[in-house]
Amino acid sequence: MPQSAEKVLDHATLFHEPEYQELFKRKRETFECPASAESVEAQREYTKTWGYREKNLAREAAVINPAKACQPLGAVFAAAGFEKTMSFVHGSQGCVAYYRSHLSRHFKEPASAVSSSMTEDAAVFGGLNNMIDGLANTYSLYDPKMIAVSTTCMAEVIGDDLKSFIGNAKAKGSVPEDFHVPHAHTPAFVGSHVDGYDNMIKGVLEHFWDGKERSAGTSINIIPGFDGFCVGNNRELKRILDVMGVKYTLIQDASDQFDTPSDGHFRMYSGGTTLADTEAALNAKATLSLQAWCTRKTLDYIGDKGQETASFHYPLGVAATDELLVKVSELAGVEIPESLTLERGRLVDAMADSQAYLHGKKYAIFGDPDFVYAMARFIMETGGEPTHCLATNGTKAWAEEMETLLASSPFGKGAKVWAGKDLWALRSLMMTEPVDFVIGSSYGKYLERDTGAPLIRLTFPIFDRHHHHRFPLMGYQGGLQLLRTILDKVFDKLDRDSEIPAKTDISFDLTR
Repeated sequence: MPQSAEKVLDHATLFHEPEYQELFKRKRETFECPASAESVEAQREYTKTWGYREKNLAREAAVINPAKACQPLGAVFAAAGFEKTMSFVHGSQGCVAYYRSHLSRHFKEPASAVSSSMTEDAAVFGGLNNMIDGLANTYSLYDPKMIAVSTTCMAEVIGDDLKSFIGNAKAKGSVPEDFHVPHAHTPAFVGSHVDGYDNMIKGVLEHFWDGKERSAGTSINIIPGFDGFCVGNNRELKRILDVMGVKYTLIQDASDQFDTPSDGHFRMYSGGTTLADTEAALNAKATLSLQAWCTRKTLDYIGDKGQETASFHYPLGVAATDELLVKVSELAGVEIPESLTLERGRLVDAMADSQAYLHGKKYAIFGDPDFVYAMARFIMETGGEPTHCLATNGTKAWAEEMETLLASSPFGKGAKVWAGKDLWALRSLMMTEPVDFVIGSSYGKYLERDTGAPLIRLTFPIFDRHHHHRFPLMGYQGGLQLLRTILDKVFDKLDRDSEIPAKTDISFDLTR
């Protein structure tokens, strides 16, 4: 074998060695009963046709590579944004391993969460004993200030009642009676991670606010939503609000939790919205959500408490940032400072500088509903065409919002909205109506391989590239980062298309 202590190969090169290639060949011949190369190629070509596309889009009984995750993942992420909070998922260990690995692979940071370790007996008799023991262990081993409880499929199917289970666990002495244990039911077989995020944020606020009298103040609450770029975005958002001189509370701030330093000291908990600030947020003048589709139940609850609410769609680019700053200015009674106006002008200038390379480019965009809306809006600001806009967790109401947005610009005239469709459907769309680029998560790399449209990674999860999440996309400064990211991919494609000497290098230019 080629692998040895003196010659350590990465798996990407190791499996190309002759010994492994021979193993793969024998496995195919012995166990896989492969079809002929000709029939495989014929089927591959058929999947590129309009006839296959119609069958694919009509598919109802199967979902293939959905662009979403399940509710508990959103709940675990939500819990990570509060001070010294341990996420406790009532369900099996395997489920929790998935949530932790998904977050840690994206952020390249440890993602702490514990499980009640339900197994077959708990599925039959209920998971109360698992809750009693699990809360006791979590409290004694990990020293949290709050334990946020959510559920998986198993607990929901058998009907475990979190409120009564937590009450029984406290009565048994698992945690003190006054210890903070908010909860949210997050069945993984309905909705998606954005619903799990919404349910957990609402559960935390209910825990601190229910039964309390509200005394209206002047502060503003801001809920970021489920955001894989929270490290960069939250810090940029706080910088903008500080520049404006606004009094605010960022509810669910996971920026420090997923960006701890390497200094010899392990931090199981870092940063997060303090529990005192979370409780005091009841008295805010208003609450703004940066992602409307992430916070529908939460905003309804906050509105019922007497606060003014407003929501946005992941503010990217010029117009969306304008709207956010104008609303903050109006609520806080402050002027938008000249320094931010200058930042806006610089973004507009940068977009104008690069307009010739962006105008008319066609894009397929996939991801969460708010992200797809925001990205389509920004693409149209650059003169691009968001040809396919797909959200597996998008609803009919989201599709109507998208269609209104696309109708507002001539660049959205030929665009189509695909709510509830998956990435295998998007492959058919891109095969039959090609685009120049695809924007989404790392899962789009298979679309890039099959269709040839370069992938621009701009949303969660990003597994196969590092550190994107550390830089903001929101605000005017974030808009510059977003613009540069797209342009780099445009120029890379221009270079690849003109790099063969004496054949395609007519415009292999040094200056673009």
